[in-house]
Amino acid sequence: MNVLRDYRGLSIRLSDERLTHILEHPEMDGMERAIQETLAQPERVLESFSDLDARLYYRFYTGTAVGDKYLCVIVKHAGGDAFVVTAYLTDKVKRGVLIWPKEL
Repeated sequence: MNVLRDYRGLSIRLSDERLTHILEHPEMDGMERAIQETLAQPERVLESFSDLDARLYYRFYTGTAVGDKYLCVIVKHAGGDAFVVTAYLTDKVKRGVLIWPKEL
């Protein structure tokens, strides 16, 4: 079990099971440090429209295994607990309520 910190200093759990699941995807191989960096220094954080307890942390990376992409790390906040649900590479930022930064 890893405990990571986000840009506000909030503790976020990343279980071994979740990390294994994320790294099973070939394009995510070697992205452990990027997951940590995305939480600590995101370019933007959104509240999910479909799950008000989920936050989407985004950071853009060049030269990933599948080209220049955003890394999205999804964190669930429930009852004072925060944990990584999944992480994936994507071409664009999904729609949601902008939490950070307050203005783009």
